[in-house]
Amino acid sequence: MTIGGGLALIIIGAILTYAVDYRISGVDITVVGVILMIGGLAWLVLGLIRFAIARKGGAAPPPEAPAREERRYRDPY
Repeated sequence: MTIGGGLALIIIGAILTYAVDYRISGVDITVVGVILMIGGLAWLVLGLIRFAIARKGGAAPPPEAPAREERRYRDPY
C-alpha cells in the first residue's frame, strides 16, 4: 500500500490541480491539489526508501535449535 498510496495522492492532486474548474468559497482547489501531490511524492519516496532498507538487510538467519539436555534417573527400587 505504500507505493500505491503515494501514487493515488499524486493522481488525485494532479486531477484537482489541472482538471477541476470548481470554485469553493475560502478554498483554493489548485493549492489543495499541489499539497496532495507533494504529500504523495514524499509518501512514495519514503516508501521506496523503506523497501530498499528492508531489502538490503536480507533474510534473517534461521533460528538455532535449542540446546537439548537429557537426564537419566534410575529408580533404585
